[in-house]
Amino acid sequence: MREATGTTISFSRRLRAHLAIARLDHSIKNLFVLPGIVVPLSLYPRLMTRHLVATLAWAFVAITLVACSNYVLNEVLDAPFDRLHPTKRNRPAALGLVNIPAAYAQWILMMAAGVAIGWTISRPFALTALVLWLMGCAYNIKPLRTKDVPYLDVLTESVNNPLRMLLGWYAVAAWLVPPLSLLMCYWMIGCYFMALKRFSELREIGDRGVAGSYRASFKRYTPESLLVSVMFYASTAMLFFGAFVIRYRIELLLAFPLVALVMAIYFKLAFQPNSAVQNPEKLYREPGLMLWFAGTVIAMTLLLFVRLPWLENLFMPTLPVVQPVSGAALSCARPLRLEMRSTLADED
Repeated sequence: MREATGTTISFSRRLRAHLAIARLDHSIKNLFVLPGIVVPLSLYPRLMTRHLVATLAWAFVAITLVACSNYVLNEVLDAPFDRLHPTKRNRPAALGLVNIPAAYAQWILMMAAGVAIGWTISRPFALTALVLWLMGCAYNIKPLRTKDVPYLDVLTESVNNPLRMLLGWYAVAAWLVPPLSLLMCYWMIGCYFMALKRFSELREIGDRGVAGSYRASFKRYTPESLLVSVMFYASTAMLFFGAFVIRYRIELLLAFPLVALVMAIYFKLAFQPNSAVQNPEKLYREPGLMLWFAGTVIAMTLLLFVRLPWLENLFMPTLPVVQPVSGAALSCARPLRLEMRSTLADED
């Protein structure tokens, strides 16, 4: 293969290009696995053993391989569109540095290796890793290619957040069912981040015609519609966060101001030129965000392992709690009502 300039591509340059399209620098996103590890450990601290440490190391290898497989596919299929982007046009595939058949082989082999390693951890882990890979296919490959559909692009890409959390969870306790409220919160938080990324990208490009040529969903997005969706995702995320906190760990209420502050700082970053929000793997360059994020993670982790009875007493219900009526109770109540009606009819 030759570049557009007609020069021959050396093997070493080609190899570097194939390593680059795996986007190993994006592995920082695997931090989303951590809540799935910490929450079950807070319930069963005895699970923390040397064997678990080794298992988690292999789990991160498996997750990285599957995620990088998705990035390879994304890089190859998006090359024609990346050439229209002011910065992404410098990606290896967009520059013609990638051998396409070899890239497809790389895509399959990385997925197979990741799922195979996952199978040695647990069956739920391997199946979740496979779902993570399939979501990458749905996001990038026609006829679905959900990345081209407004709102659906954000929703499907952000599903990777709860999937990553599940991978951490199943690496620790495959037999334990994770709370739906926590998974939904994690999904909506991912949507919040992704919608702000779309907003920042659209704002940076400026021309909606150019933006639409680069990403089809931008043809129907506006900055206003994206900000409205951001508000929806943030509100929904906090609804499910509150449901999880009240149901399982009321102590986490004390960390909520920190969570809100981190979300507010992230929101502000989206308005900056060339914002790191567009490239989350570069967020470490934002010291203010990183400082408060680290503080929030530490606070939430500590609160998961601490019980505060006084906080539970403070939020004890003050109104009568209506208990749900079981099916058996209803079946017993029906004959009783019929008997009462019959008695009243006889008295009349």
